[in-house]
Amino acid sequence: MNPKPYSNTNATLAIAKASFRSILRSPSAVVFTLAFPLIFIIVFANIGGGGVTVDVGVAKGCDTVGPVYQALKNVKVVNLVTDQSAEEMNSNLSKGSIDAIINIKRNNSRPPFTINVQYTKASAEKGNILRSVLSNIYYNINNNAHIDAPPVAELREATVQGREYKYIDFILPGQLGFSLLSSGVFGTAFVFLSLRLTLVIKRFFATPVKRYSIVLGETLARLVFSLLGSLFIILVGHYMFGFTLIHGVTTVLNMLVLSAIGLIIFMGFGFTISGIAKNESTVPPLSNIITLPQFLLSGTFFSVTAFPKWLQGISNVLPLTHLNNAMRKVAFEGAGLSDITHQLLILLIWFVIIYAVAVKTFKWE
Repeated sequence: MNPKPYSNTNATLAIAKASFRSILRSPSAVVFTLAFPLIFIIVFANIGGGGVTVDVGVAKGCDTVGPVYQALKNVKVVNLVTDQSAEEMNSNLSKGSIDAIINIKRNNSRPPFTINVQYTKASAEKGNILRSVLSNIYYNINNNAHIDAPPVAELREATVQGREYKYIDFILPGQLGFSLLSSGVFGTAFVFLSLRLTLVIKRFFATPVKRYSIVLGETLARLVFSLLGSLFIILVGHYMFGFTLIHGVTTVLNMLVLSAIGLIIFMGFGFTISGIAKNESTVPPLSNIITLPQFLLSGTFFSVTAFPKWLQGISNVLPLTHLNNAMRKVAFEGAGLSDITHQLLILLIWFVIIYAVAVKTFKWE
């Protein structure tokens, strides 16, 4: 009786199964993938966001040289958005992506300026902050005029309808990205360095198993674990804190696809670190060089628009920024994968770059 031919597919699945069990038994994997993100979600969902920034769209034709605009420009809590079309602003206003639209008109008669402001019920709290800011500006400008003179500016306000944008809608995608980045970088780097140092990979080479089966098996195990963790985080956020899933199951599936893409890219960083690291003690500092800037600068805990312009430029290069933005567009705005091609293109570029580096640095022995 002839023996069955060797199957690399079976070998890959066996490695994936063993690796998945190993991940489940690892306290650090569970903590970084599930515990930390959930703790942050619970904390931030209940206390709201710190470092509040009010995003105000500046309408085309708005007077930007008069005293009203200049006073508004100097208010630190206000971020003036000038790079969107009228259609984009109106759409983003109704979705709560921007908090108000302002249009300051210079008049040929009294008063010299008219301040037209549109708010949205989707961002009522920030609208109230802007109301207070504008009231102070309006009072100060008119108060500085001659006592017998008519007002320098007139303030007109209106409110449009929109879905409420809750802080959980911002924080949960960021924490999901946090989880995927931690799992992909730390998990992959430690596992493959450990397999190399303990000569497990060398023992694999004494068997008919192909090299790609080792990598693919580990990737499958981490992918399944992270997708289960992502699904758990999404469902907890939705049912406990009202996280918006605009298209229900379809939105969840799109978010899981993005999670898979993000994890695969972040694993590339892990492969690179495992090849560079000399021992296990060098993995944490190398991993932190990759992960810490992204935790802080990629819109994980607070909006990128709160940063200075030069820092926003750095933020917009990082892969986690684009993964977080894609998640938020899919969850709250109802975007499909075809609507986030810009973010997917940036992630694809990162995929090509990091795996080109990983191929050069990864070591089997």
